[in-house]
Amino acid sequence: MSGPLTGLKVLEFASIGPGPYAGMLMADLGADILRLERGNASAPQGPTEDLLLRSRSSVTVDLKSDAGRELVLELTERADAVMEGFRPGVMERLGLGPSELLSRNPRLVYGRMTGYGQSGPLSERAGHDINYIAVSGALWPLGRAGERPVAPMNLVGDFGGGAMFLVMGMLAAVISARTTGEGQVVDAAMVDGSASMLTMMHSFLNMGFWHEERGVNILDTGAHFYDVYETSDQKYVAVGAVEAKFYDELLKGLGLESADLPAQMDRAQWPAMKERFASLFVMKTRDEWTAVFADVDACVTPVLSPREAARHPYNTGRDVFALEPVIQPNPAPRFSKTPGSIGESSTLIESAESLRHWGLSDECLESLRARGAFA
Repeated sequence: MSGPLTGLKVLEFASIGPGPYAGMLMADLGADILRLERGNASAPQGPTEDLLLRSRSSVTVDLKSDAGRELVLELTERADAVMEGFRPGVMERLGLGPSELLSRNPRLVYGRMTGYGQSGPLSERAGHDINYIAVSGALWPLGRAGERPVAPMNLVGDFGGGAMFLVMGMLAAVISARTTGEGQVVDAAMVDGSASMLTMMHSFLNMGFWHEERGVNILDTGAHFYDVYETSDQKYVAVGAVEAKFYDELLKGLGLESADLPAQMDRAQWPAMKERFASLFVMKTRDEWTAVFADVDACVTPVLSPREAARHPYNTGRDVFALEPVIQPNPAPRFSKTPGSIGESSTLIESAESLRHWGLSDECLESLRARGAFA
């Protein structure tokens, strides 16, 4: 593996959602991540189709056994960071909480990923992405006027408000630890992260520029120049012509004269203008409209399915996706001197191989195995 995080060693306690995505992001950029799985070490091992597990190896560990905990503590001494995604208190009950691990390695960064955080009235409650972004206020604005909120898959909570903030927090804490010699706990919560992502909206609300009403504002499908329109072949184009110069080009492409139309920011006319735009866009296919605006800065683009996007010239020209052996997004962001890379197809590597890489001797491994360290 190569990348700007080469040399960073991270223990990842297996979890779902934001945890493996955070691990993937760091591994793609060169971090040496060992994922501690629960399961049967003797079960058949091989490639997995779960792309979130790419670029790193795994071992199966019985965290409830004394030998399994001893293994984790041994690995902790060799790690820069650990990351876990259990409910608050679980790691403490296993004897693997921050106090135990930091006592073995004072420079350790201990990353914790939860929905509601390590403290607070909801910290012990179960939930999923949709619940966390509901509580943070991020779900409520998503949807059209007069309709119920629409869940944005698990992009806003798990990945945007969760994994991204966990990675940012852990890397910031690693920098601090290398400067001060002291590690710390990173409490990343999806409620906190998704709330932070609403900062601009709160600014707009404070300035009176945004109305706390769904689907009537400039960026929430309320404006005719920022919406999705159906085309004659039952596909869609996305329009984001917010600035006046782009809006003028949009009107030209649609065959409209600005002198005959209401002002762009006349909110009272937005519904009527949306109907007018819709009646025009439905007259051509998606690809025909793409051609109309191909060489014009009008902020009009085709709405591509995930598989279409992987093979579209927009993305193949920049290698946004790897197409072989399976379709998957390439590492992001890009670095001029230390580019990231995708490791071999995700594999559950035999425990001994992964642990030898982390410096454990064969004698130590045999002793741990005999005492039931591996699940």
